[in-house]
Amino acid sequence: MQILAPCAGHVIAMRDVDDPVFSEQIVGPGVGIEPLAGPAQILAPADGRLLKVDPHAFILMVDDSVGILVHIGINTVQLHGDGFEVLASRGDSVSAGTPIVAWNPDDIDQPGVSTTVVVAVMDHAPDSVTGAAVGADVAVGDPLFTV
Repeated sequence: MQILAPCAGHVIAMRDVDDPVFSEQIVGPGVGIEPLAGPAQILAPADGRLLKVDPHAFILMVDDSVGILVHIGINTVQLHGDGFEVLASRGDSVSAGTPIVAWNPDDIDQPGVSTTVVVAVMDHAPDSVTGAAVGADVAVGDPLFTV
């Protein structure tokens, strides 16, 4: 199953994400994306159903068996939704490329907060994704990795 980039930016290895929950792949394998500056929408990285939608993160269930977590920034839960606009709802069936959250990474300028967008495959073994675009600059909708 192909997972697409939910935003444009530079792809980094999960081990380089500045949060041990992600870098140690406790949530699951995947990648981080250092987003481009300026207002943007975070899009669904695959077809699926939204299990959870918060301003700073959402979980997409793909093929009724694979949960994809898209976490918008590190420690952004501390912002209590400020700077984010939720565009979709829990339970929505969405197609890859559907806008889920709007934000401006330039507005996330607080100590201890990072703009890195994490895309993780929940409950999968570490390093179990293939073809990760680590080191590449991606556009929205470009292939990110395969589960």
